[in-house]
Amino acid sequence: MAKPEAWRLEAKNYPISMSVQTRFGDLDPLGHVNNVAMAGIFETARIHFHRLFGKHPADLGVRWLVAAVSLNYIEEAHFPYDVLVHSGIGRIGTTSWQLLSVAFQQGQCVATCETVMVMKGSGASNGFDPAIRDIMERNLARPPAHT
Repeated sequence: MAKPEAWRLEAKNYPISMSVQTRFGDLDPLGHVNNVAMAGIFETARIHFHRLFGKHPADLGVRWLVAAVSLNYIEEAHFPYDVLVHSGIGRIGTTSWQLLSVAFQQGQCVATCETVMVMKGSGASNGFDPAIRDIMERNLARPPAHT
């Protein structure tokens, strides 16, 4: 996997954040948060982000499915420190979207995550509910503007 672009490693470029506690059970034999636990931390943040949409997919006649997940581990993460995950929308398609996230622990970037989500079901052929598309567009992850 290619190294993330520099802008992806800065918390200020993401509109939404949440803190996730690490657990002693997340540790591997080397004493750092293991890769599977970090994926779970990003999953928790992804669910938190999608709650912003305000509607459950089933209410719209669709399912939201994870099509792909890519993680970059930048530094080791450790227990008992919380992980602060910042997230924003990367790309918006007709029936899919990309969620970009970055994790920090004690002020240091420890990982990035890109998740591609797709809509499936009878309601997917109509594309996104306009209210959900509006929320997505207001919560884009963005590189800093050039000065």
